[in-house]
Amino acid sequence: DAPDQKYLCSNCNNILKKALQTLCGHRYCSACLSWIVRNNKNPICQKCKEEDPSTLSEGSLLAEERAFGDAAINKEISELKVHCVTPGCSWSGIMKNFEEHQSLCEYALIPCHTGCGHVVMRKNLADHLEDGCVNNVTVCQKCKRSLSSSEYQKHSCEGSLCREQKRVQTETSSKEKVVLINKDGCRFSEVGCSFRGSKEKMKEHEKTAVGAHMLLLLQHIKQLKASLCTVSKAANGFIPPSQLNLENKLHVFENIVSVLNKEVETSNLEITAFRRQSELDQNIIRGLELKIAELHRCLTQKDAGLSNLHKSLLFSEQASYDGVFLWKITDVGRKLQDSVTGRTVSLYSPAFYTAKYGYKVCLRIYLNGDGTGKGTHVSLFFVVMKGDYDALLPWPFRHKVTFMLLDQNNREHIIDAFRPDLTSASFQRPVNDMNVASGCPMFLPLTKLQSPKYAYVKEDTLFLKCIIE
Repeated sequence: DAPDQKYLCSNCNNILKKALQTLCGHRYCSACLSWIVRNNKNPICQKCKEEDPSTLSEGSLLAEERAFGDAAINKEISELKVHCVTPGCSWSGIMKNFEEHQSLCEYALIPCHTGCGHVVMRKNLADHLEDGCVNNVTVCQKCKRSLSSSEYQKHSCEGSLCREQKRVQTETSSKEKVVLINKDGCRFSEVGCSFRGSKEKMKEHEKTAVGAHMLLLLQHIKQLKASLCTVSKAANGFIPPSQLNLENKLHVFENIVSVLNKEVETSNLEITAFRRQSELDQNIIRGLELKIAELHRCLTQKDAGLSNLHKSLLFSEQASYDGVFLWKITDVGRKLQDSVTGRTVSLYSPAFYTAKYGYKVCLRIYLNGDGTGKGTHVSLFFVVMKGDYDALLPWPFRHKVTFMLLDQNNREHIIDAFRPDLTSASFQRPVNDMNVASGCPMFLPLTKLQSPKYAYVKEDTLFLKCIIE
Protein backbone atom coordinates (compact mmCIF):
# COMPACT_ATOMS: atom_id res chain seq x y z
CA ASP A 1 0.00 0.00 0.00
CA ALA A 2 1.06 3.61 -0.53
CA PRO A 3 2.72 4.82 2.70
CA ASP A 4 1.34 7.74 4.77
CA GLN A 5 2.99 11.14 4.26
CA LYS A 6 4.49 10.95 7.77
CA TYR A 7 6.69 8.03 6.64
CA LEU A 8 8.24 10.03 3.77
CA CYS A 9 11.42 12.11 3.87
CA SER A 10 10.90 15.86 3.47
CA ASN A 11 13.83 15.92 1.02
CA CYS A 12 13.86 12.77 -1.14
CA ASN A 13 10.15 11.92 -0.62
CA ASN A 14 11.06 8.23 -0.22
CA ILE A 15 10.50 6.02 2.84
CA LEU A 16 12.54 7.45 5.73
CA LYS A 17 15.84 5.71 6.49
CA LYS A 18 17.09 6.35 10.06
CA ALA A 19 14.49 9.09 10.51
CA LEU A 20 15.51 12.36 12.20
CA GLN A 21 12.98 14.96 13.38
CA THR A 22 13.96 18.64 13.23
CA LEU A 23 12.94 21.43 15.61
CA CYS A 24 10.24 22.56 13.16
CA GLY A 25 8.62 19.09 13.39
CA HIS A 26 9.48 17.74 9.92
CA ARG A 27 11.32 14.46 9.28
CA TYR A 28 14.39 13.69 7.13
CA CYS A 29 16.50 10.64 6.34
CA SER A 30 19.75 10.83 8.29
CA ALA A 31 21.75 10.86 5.03
CA CYS A 32 19.49 13.50 3.42
CA LEU A 33 19.81 15.88 6.37
CA SER A 34 23.59 15.43 6.40
CA TRP A 35 23.76 16.16 2.65
CA ILE A 36 21.54 19.29 2.94
CA VAL A 37 23.61 20.71 5.82
CA ARG A 38 26.89 19.92 4.06
CA ASN A 39 25.88 21.55 0.76
CA ASN A 40 24.04 24.67 1.97
CA LYS A 41 25.41 27.63 3.91
CA ASN A 42 22.10 28.45 5.63
CA PRO A 43 19.93 25.35 5.13
CA ILE A 44 16.23 26.08 5.63
CA CYS A 45 13.54 23.36 5.91
CA GLN A 46 11.93 23.02 2.47
CA LYS A 47 8.63 21.84 3.97
CA CYS A 48 8.38 25.02 6.07
CA LYS A 49 8.91 27.07 2.89
CA GLU A 50 6.21 25.10 1.02
CA GLU A 51 3.60 25.11 3.80
CA ASP A 52 3.75 28.75 4.90
CA PRO A 53 6.81 30.96 4.22
CA SER A 54 5.49 33.52 6.72
CA THR A 55 6.01 31.06 9.59
CA LEU A 56 9.76 30.62 8.95
CA SER A 57 11.67 30.99 12.21
CA GLU A 58 14.90 29.90 13.86
CA GLY A 59 13.36 26.44 14.26
CA SER A 60 13.26 26.09 10.45
CA LEU A 61 17.08 26.32 10.28
CA LEU A 62 18.46 22.79 9.75
CA ALA A 63 21.43 21.41 11.71
CA GLU A 64 22.35 17.81 12.49
CA GLU A 65 23.03 18.56 16.17
CA ARG A 66 19.54 20.09 16.51
CA ALA A 67 17.75 17.03 15.11
CA PHE A 68 16.94 13.91 17.11
CA GLY A 69 16.28 10.31 16.14
CA ASP A 70 12.57 9.53 15.80
CA ALA A 71 12.49 6.04 17.31
CA ALA A 72 8.70 5.82 17.19
CA ILE A 73 8.42 6.49 13.45
CA ASN A 74 11.40 4.18 12.73
CA LYS A 75 9.59 1.38 14.58
CA GLU A 76 6.37 2.02 12.64
CA ILE A 77 8.30 1.96 9.35
CA SER A 78 10.01 -1.32 10.27
CA GLU A 79 6.54 -2.91 10.66
CA LEU A 80 5.17 -1.66 7.30
CA LYS A 81 3.96 -4.49 5.05
CA VAL A 82 5.97 -4.83 1.81
CA HIS A 83 6.44 -7.29 -1.02
CA CYS A 84 9.23 -8.02 -3.46
CA VAL A 85 8.68 -6.45 -6.89
CA THR A 86 11.27 -8.63 -8.62
CA PRO A 87 9.41 -10.48 -11.44
CA GLY A 88 8.72 -14.08 -10.44
CA CYS A 89 9.29 -13.56 -6.69
CA SER A 90 6.27 -13.99 -4.41
CA TRP A 91 7.95 -12.93 -1.13
CA SER A 92 6.05 -10.60 1.20
CA GLY A 93 6.77 -9.53 4.76
CA ILE A 94 7.64 -6.41 6.76
CA MET A 95 10.15 -3.66 6.06
CA LYS A 96 12.74 -4.71 8.66
CA ASN A 97 13.15 -8.10 6.89
CA PHE A 98 13.20 -6.67 3.36
CA GLU A 99 16.93 -5.91 3.09
CA GLU A 100 17.82 -9.43 4.15
CA HIS A 101 15.42 -10.81 1.54
CA GLN A 102 17.03 -8.64 -1.14
CA SER A 103 20.37 -10.30 -0.41
CA LEU A 104 18.77 -13.77 -0.76
CA CYS A 105 16.12 -13.28 -3.48
CA GLU A 106 16.60 -16.09 -6.01
CA TYR A 107 14.97 -14.01 -8.76
CA ALA A 108 17.17 -10.93 -8.31
CA LEU A 109 19.48 -10.04 -11.19
CA ILE A 110 23.14 -10.01 -10.09
CA PRO A 111 26.42 -9.59 -12.03
CA CYS A 112 28.62 -12.64 -12.48
CA HIS A 113 31.43 -12.65 -9.92
CA THR A 114 34.06 -13.60 -12.51
CA GLY A 115 33.74 -10.22 -14.23
CA CYS A 116 32.47 -11.66 -17.50
CA GLY A 117 29.90 -8.87 -17.77
CA HIS A 118 26.80 -11.07 -17.65
CA VAL A 119 23.87 -10.33 -15.33
CA VAL A 120 21.87 -13.40 -14.30
CA MET A 121 19.23 -14.42 -11.77
CA ARG A 122 20.80 -15.45 -8.48
CA LYS A 123 19.28 -18.94 -8.79
CA ASN A 124 20.84 -19.38 -12.27
CA LEU A 125 24.37 -18.29 -11.29
CA ALA A 126 25.66 -21.85 -10.82
CA ASP A 127 24.33 -22.89 -14.27
CA HIS A 128 25.91 -19.80 -15.81
CA LEU A 129 29.30 -20.59 -14.25
CA GLU A 130 28.96 -24.20 -15.39
CA ASP A 131 27.97 -23.60 -19.00
CA GLY A 132 28.05 -19.96 -20.10
CA CYS A 133 30.70 -17.97 -18.24
CA VAL A 134 33.57 -17.07 -20.59
CA ASN A 135 35.89 -16.48 -17.64
CA ASN A 136 35.22 -19.88 -16.07
CA VAL A 137 37.18 -22.04 -18.61
CA THR A 138 39.68 -24.89 -18.61
CA VAL A 139 42.54 -25.19 -21.12
CA CYS A 140 43.24 -28.68 -22.49
CA GLN A 141 46.99 -29.23 -22.02
CA LYS A 142 47.19 -31.45 -25.11
CA CYS A 143 45.19 -29.57 -27.71
CA LYS A 144 45.39 -26.16 -25.96
CA ARG A 145 41.65 -25.50 -26.42
CA SER A 146 39.77 -23.30 -23.91
CA LEU A 147 36.61 -25.13 -22.86
CA SER A 148 33.73 -24.42 -20.46
CA SER A 149 33.26 -26.89 -17.59
CA SER A 150 30.51 -28.83 -19.38
CA GLU A 151 32.46 -28.87 -22.68
CA TYR A 152 35.63 -30.01 -20.93
CA GLN A 153 33.85 -32.96 -19.33
CA LYS A 154 32.75 -34.13 -22.79
CA HIS A 155 36.11 -33.32 -24.42
CA SER A 156 38.10 -36.40 -25.51
CA CYS A 157 41.82 -36.13 -26.31
CA GLU A 158 44.00 -39.19 -26.86
CA GLY A 159 46.41 -40.33 -24.19
CA SER A 160 46.29 -41.08 -20.50
CA LEU A 161 48.40 -38.03 -19.70
CA CYS A 162 45.71 -35.78 -21.12
CA ARG A 163 43.00 -37.72 -19.26
CA GLU A 164 44.98 -37.38 -16.00
CA GLN A 165 45.53 -33.69 -16.67
CA LYS A 166 41.83 -33.38 -17.49
CA ARG A 167 40.95 -35.00 -14.16
CA VAL A 168 43.27 -32.63 -12.30
CA GLN A 169 42.00 -29.64 -14.26
CA THR A 170 38.39 -30.69 -13.62
CA GLU A 171 39.05 -30.90 -9.89
CA THR A 172 40.79 -27.52 -9.99
CA SER A 173 37.98 -26.03 -12.02
CA SER A 174 35.44 -27.48 -9.61
CA LYS A 175 37.26 -25.94 -6.65
CA GLU A 176 37.53 -22.61 -8.46
CA LYS A 177 33.83 -22.82 -9.24
CA VAL A 178 32.98 -23.42 -5.61
CA VAL A 179 35.12 -20.47 -4.58
CA LEU A 180 33.48 -18.28 -7.17
CA ILE A 181 29.99 -19.37 -6.20
CA ASN A 182 30.67 -18.95 -2.50
CA LYS A 183 32.54 -15.68 -2.87
CA ASP A 184 29.59 -13.76 -1.35
CA GLY A 185 28.45 -16.58 0.91
CA CYS A 186 28.76 -16.60 4.70
CA ARG A 187 32.01 -18.07 6.02
CA PHE A 188 29.86 -20.45 8.08
CA SER A 189 28.30 -21.94 4.96
CA GLU A 190 30.28 -25.15 5.58
CA VAL A 191 28.20 -25.77 8.70
CA GLY A 192 24.84 -24.92 7.17
CA CYS A 193 24.45 -21.08 6.94
CA SER A 194 22.90 -20.12 3.59
CA PHE A 195 23.21 -16.31 3.82
CA ARG A 196 24.71 -14.46 0.82
CA GLY A 197 25.33 -10.75 0.36
CA SER A 198 27.76 -7.88 -0.11
CA LYS A 199 30.71 -7.28 2.23
CA GLU A 200 28.75 -4.71 4.21
CA LYS A 201 25.74 -7.01 4.50
CA MET A 202 28.03 -9.88 5.43
CA LYS A 203 29.57 -7.91 8.32
CA GLU A 204 26.14 -6.96 9.59
CA HIS A 205 24.90 -10.55 9.18
CA GLU A 206 27.84 -12.02 11.12
CA LYS A 207 27.27 -9.56 13.97
CA THR A 208 23.57 -10.30 14.26
CA ALA A 209 23.72 -14.06 13.63
CA VAL A 210 26.37 -15.03 16.21
CA GLY A 211 23.89 -17.15 18.18
CA ALA A 212 22.66 -18.97 15.07
CA HIS A 213 26.24 -19.64 13.94
CA MET A 214 27.13 -21.10 17.35
CA LEU A 215 24.15 -23.44 17.21
CA LEU A 216 25.20 -24.62 13.72
CA LEU A 217 28.78 -25.17 14.93
CA LEU A 218 27.68 -27.10 18.01
CA GLN A 219 25.47 -29.30 15.86
CA HIS A 220 28.35 -29.90 13.45
CA ILE A 221 30.78 -30.67 16.29
CA LYS A 222 28.35 -33.22 17.70
CA GLN A 223 28.17 -34.88 14.28
CA LEU A 224 31.99 -34.91 14.04
CA LYS A 225 32.35 -36.44 17.51
CA ALA A 226 29.80 -39.08 16.61
CA SER A 227 31.75 -39.83 13.44
CA LEU A 228 35.02 -40.06 15.41
CA CYS A 229 33.54 -42.50 17.87
CA THR A 230 32.19 -44.67 15.07
CA VAL A 231 35.50 -44.68 13.20
CA SER A 232 37.47 -45.35 16.42
CA LYS A 233 35.35 -48.37 17.32
CA ALA A 234 35.58 -49.74 13.82
CA ALA A 235 39.36 -49.32 13.62
CA ASN A 236 40.13 -51.05 17.00
CA GLY A 237 43.01 -48.78 17.83
CA PHE A 238 44.11 -47.96 14.30
CA ILE A 239 43.79 -44.20 13.48
CA PRO A 240 43.02 -43.92 9.75
CA PRO A 241 43.71 -40.73 7.80
CA SER A 242 39.98 -39.92 7.61
CA GLN A 243 39.81 -39.86 11.43
CA LEU A 244 42.85 -37.59 11.59
CA ASN A 245 41.10 -35.24 9.14
CA LEU A 246 38.02 -35.28 11.33
CA GLU A 247 40.09 -34.49 14.41
CA ASN A 248 41.75 -31.60 12.60
CA LYS A 249 38.36 -30.25 11.57
CA LEU A 250 37.09 -30.64 15.11
CA HIS A 251 40.07 -28.71 16.43
CA VAL A 252 39.46 -25.92 13.87
CA PHE A 253 35.78 -25.67 14.81
CA GLU A 254 36.60 -25.59 18.51
CA ASN A 255 38.92 -22.64 17.81
CA ILE A 256 36.12 -20.93 15.88
CA VAL A 257 33.73 -21.48 18.79
CA SER A 258 36.29 -19.92 21.11
CA VAL A 259 36.56 -16.89 18.82
CA LEU A 260 32.78 -16.64 18.65
CA ASN A 261 32.55 -16.71 22.44
CA LYS A 262 34.90 -13.75 22.57
CA GLU A 263 32.76 -11.97 19.95
CA VAL A 264 29.65 -12.67 22.04
CA GLU A 265 31.36 -11.19 25.10
CA THR A 266 32.37 -8.13 23.06
CA SER A 267 28.82 -7.83 21.71
CA ASN A 268 27.41 -8.03 25.23
CA LEU A 269 29.74 -5.24 26.35
CA GLU A 270 28.66 -3.15 23.35
CA ILE A 271 24.98 -3.84 24.13
CA THR A 272 25.52 -2.78 27.74
CA ALA A 273 27.23 0.42 26.57
CA PHE A 274 24.38 1.08 24.12
CA ARG A 275 21.83 0.59 26.90
CA ARG A 276 23.67 3.04 29.15
CA GLN A 277 23.85 5.54 26.32
CA SER A 278 20.15 4.96 25.63
CA GLU A 279 19.33 5.70 29.27
CA LEU A 280 21.37 8.92 29.08
CA ASP A 281 19.60 9.86 25.84
CA GLN A 282 16.21 9.14 27.43
CA ASN A 283 17.10 11.41 30.35
CA ILE A 284 18.09 14.16 27.91
CA ILE A 285 14.84 13.63 25.99
CA ARG A 286 12.79 13.82 29.21
CA GLY A 287 14.59 17.04 30.11
CA LEU A 288 13.84 18.48 26.69
CA GLU A 289 10.20 17.39 26.95
CA LEU A 290 9.91 19.21 30.28
CA LYS A 291 11.42 22.33 28.71
CA ILE A 292 9.00 22.06 25.78
CA ALA A 293 6.07 21.68 28.21
CA GLU A 294 7.24 24.78 30.08
CA LEU A 295 7.52 26.70 26.81
CA HIS A 296 4.01 25.57 25.85
CA ARG A 297 2.72 26.80 29.21
CA CYS A 298 4.40 30.19 28.71
CA LEU A 299 3.00 30.42 25.19
CA THR A 300 -0.49 29.60 26.48
CA GLN A 301 -0.22 32.38 29.07
CA LYS A 302 1.00 34.81 26.42
CA ASP A 303 -1.83 33.78 24.09
CA ALA A 304 -4.33 34.39 26.89
CA GLY A 305 -2.79 37.80 27.55
CA LEU A 306 -2.93 38.68 23.85
CA SER A 307 -6.57 37.55 23.72
CA ASN A 308 -7.44 39.83 26.65
CA LEU A 309 -5.61 42.73 25.01
CA HIS A 310 -7.48 42.06 21.78
CA LYS A 311 -10.81 42.05 23.62
CA SER A 312 -9.90 45.29 25.41
CA LEU A 313 -8.91 46.92 22.11
CA LEU A 314 -12.11 45.73 20.45
CA PHE A 315 -14.15 47.05 23.37
CA SER A 316 -12.35 50.42 23.18
CA GLU A 317 -13.10 50.64 19.45
CA GLN A 318 -16.81 49.83 19.94
CA ALA A 319 -17.41 51.82 23.13
CA SER A 320 -19.55 54.98 23.08
CA TYR A 321 -19.08 57.82 25.64
CA ASP A 322 -21.98 60.19 24.80
CA GLY A 323 -25.03 58.15 25.85
CA VAL A 324 -25.92 57.22 22.26
CA PHE A 325 -25.27 53.62 21.18
CA LEU A 326 -25.93 51.83 17.86
CA TRP A 327 -25.98 48.03 18.09
CA LYS A 328 -25.58 45.99 14.88
CA ILE A 329 -26.82 42.38 15.19
CA THR A 330 -25.87 39.98 12.34
CA ASP A 331 -27.00 36.37 11.59
CA VAL A 332 -30.47 37.27 12.89
CA GLY A 333 -32.13 34.13 11.47
CA ARG A 334 -29.73 31.75 13.20
CA LYS A 335 -29.77 33.67 16.48
CA LEU A 336 -33.58 33.76 16.48
CA GLN A 337 -33.64 29.98 15.98
CA ASP A 338 -31.13 29.56 18.83
CA SER A 339 -33.41 31.64 21.04
CA VAL A 340 -36.45 29.49 20.13
CA THR A 341 -34.60 26.23 20.87
CA GLY A 342 -33.11 27.65 24.09
CA ARG A 343 -29.54 27.27 22.90
CA THR A 344 -28.87 31.02 23.29
CA VAL A 345 -31.86 32.66 25.01
CA SER A 346 -30.59 36.25 25.03
CA LEU A 347 -27.81 38.47 23.69
CA TYR A 348 -25.84 41.24 25.46
CA SER A 349 -24.54 44.30 23.63
CA PRO A 350 -21.05 45.72 24.20
CA ALA A 351 -20.92 48.17 27.12
CA PHE A 352 -21.24 51.93 26.54
CA TYR A 353 -21.22 55.05 28.73
CA THR A 354 -23.52 58.04 29.35
CA ALA A 355 -20.40 60.23 29.43
CA LYS A 356 -16.63 59.78 29.55
CA TYR A 357 -16.72 59.33 33.32
CA GLY A 358 -20.43 58.46 33.47
CA TYR A 359 -22.61 55.41 34.03
CA LYS A 360 -21.58 52.12 32.41
CA VAL A 361 -24.59 50.37 30.75
CA CYS A 362 -25.51 47.81 28.06
CA LEU A 363 -28.56 46.33 26.29
CA ARG A 364 -30.02 42.84 26.51
CA ILE A 365 -32.31 41.42 23.80
CA TYR A 366 -34.49 38.31 23.72
CA LEU A 367 -35.25 37.68 20.03
CA ASN A 368 -37.98 35.13 20.97
CA GLY A 369 -39.22 37.23 23.87
CA ASP A 370 -39.12 37.01 27.64
CA GLY A 371 -41.81 37.09 30.35
CA THR A 372 -45.12 38.38 28.95
CA GLY A 373 -43.60 38.62 25.48
CA LYS A 374 -42.14 35.11 25.28
CA GLY A 375 -42.83 33.46 21.92
CA THR A 376 -44.77 36.46 20.52
CA HIS A 377 -42.55 39.53 20.81
CA VAL A 378 -38.99 40.74 20.76
CA SER A 379 -38.05 41.81 24.32
CA LEU A 380 -35.50 44.60 24.83
CA PHE A 381 -34.00 45.58 28.19
CA PHE A 382 -31.61 48.13 29.67
CA VAL A 383 -28.86 47.02 32.08
CA VAL A 384 -26.89 49.18 34.54
CA MET A 385 -23.36 47.76 35.00
CA LYS A 386 -20.67 48.28 37.64
CA GLY A 387 -18.40 51.07 36.41
CA ASP A 388 -15.08 52.60 37.37
CA TYR A 389 -16.60 55.92 38.49
CA ASP A 390 -19.73 54.73 40.36
CA ALA A 391 -18.50 56.22 43.66
CA LEU A 392 -18.65 59.73 42.14
CA LEU A 393 -22.07 59.37 40.45
CA PRO A 394 -25.55 60.13 41.92
CA TRP A 395 -27.77 57.11 42.66
CA PRO A 396 -30.31 55.80 41.77
CA PHE A 397 -29.91 56.09 38.01
CA ARG A 398 -32.65 58.51 36.85
CA HIS A 399 -32.00 59.27 33.15
CA LYS A 400 -34.68 58.70 30.48
CA VAL A 401 -33.92 55.73 28.15
CA THR A 402 -35.16 55.57 24.52
CA PHE A 403 -35.07 52.39 22.39
CA MET A 404 -35.21 52.46 18.58
CA LEU A 405 -35.42 49.58 16.07
CA LEU A 406 -34.35 51.14 12.78
CA ASP A 407 -36.26 50.55 9.54
CA GLN A 408 -33.42 50.19 7.03
CA ASN A 409 -35.65 51.79 4.38
CA ASN A 410 -36.07 54.81 6.71
CA ARG A 411 -39.89 54.59 6.72
CA GLU A 412 -41.19 53.45 10.12
CA HIS A 413 -38.77 53.11 13.04
CA ILE A 414 -40.01 51.34 16.17
CA ILE A 415 -39.54 53.68 19.17
CA ASP A 416 -40.19 53.05 22.87
CA ALA A 417 -38.98 54.95 25.96
CA PHE A 418 -39.20 54.77 29.73
CA ARG A 419 -38.05 56.59 32.83
CA PRO A 420 -36.39 54.52 35.56
CA ASP A 421 -38.39 53.37 38.60
CA LEU A 422 -36.24 54.95 41.30
CA THR A 423 -37.35 52.34 43.85
CA SER A 424 -36.31 49.40 41.61
CA ALA A 425 -33.10 47.54 42.39
CA SER A 426 -32.32 47.68 38.64
CA PHE A 427 -31.33 51.35 38.97
CA GLN A 428 -29.42 51.37 42.28
CA ARG A 429 -25.64 51.39 42.48
CA PRO A 430 -24.51 47.91 41.26
CA VAL A 431 -23.11 45.50 43.83
CA ASN A 432 -22.35 42.80 41.24
CA ASP A 433 -21.06 43.14 37.67
CA MET A 434 -24.53 44.14 36.45
CA ASN A 435 -28.03 44.81 37.84
CA VAL A 436 -31.23 43.01 36.85
CA ALA A 437 -32.29 44.13 33.37
CA SER A 438 -35.34 46.40 33.02
CA GLY A 439 -37.19 47.59 29.93
CA CYS A 440 -39.77 46.51 27.32
CA PRO A 441 -40.80 42.81 27.32
CA MET A 442 -43.23 43.48 24.42
CA PHE A 443 -41.02 45.79 22.37
CA LEU A 444 -41.99 44.42 18.90
CA PRO A 445 -44.31 41.64 17.67
CA LEU A 446 -42.35 38.82 15.96
CA THR A 447 -44.80 38.93 13.04
CA LYS A 448 -43.86 42.51 12.36
CA LEU A 449 -40.12 41.76 12.68
CA GLN A 450 -40.39 39.08 10.01
CA SER A 451 -42.94 40.88 7.77
CA PRO A 452 -41.73 41.63 4.21
CA LYS A 453 -43.52 45.04 4.44
CA TYR A 454 -40.79 46.36 6.70
CA ALA A 455 -37.02 46.41 6.51
CA TYR A 456 -36.19 45.87 10.18
CA VAL A 457 -34.14 42.86 9.12
CA LYS A 458 -32.21 43.23 5.89
CA GLU A 459 -29.46 40.92 4.67
CA ASP A 460 -29.98 39.02 7.96
CA THR A 461 -28.97 42.13 9.98
CA LEU A 462 -30.85 44.51 12.28
CA PHE A 463 -29.88 47.80 13.99
CA LEU A 464 -30.92 48.87 17.51
CA LYS A 465 -30.32 52.38 18.85
CA CYS A 466 -30.34 53.45 22.49
CA ILE A 467 -30.40 57.13 23.58
CA ILE A 468 -29.86 58.16 27.20
CA GLU A 469 -30.92 61.76 27.89
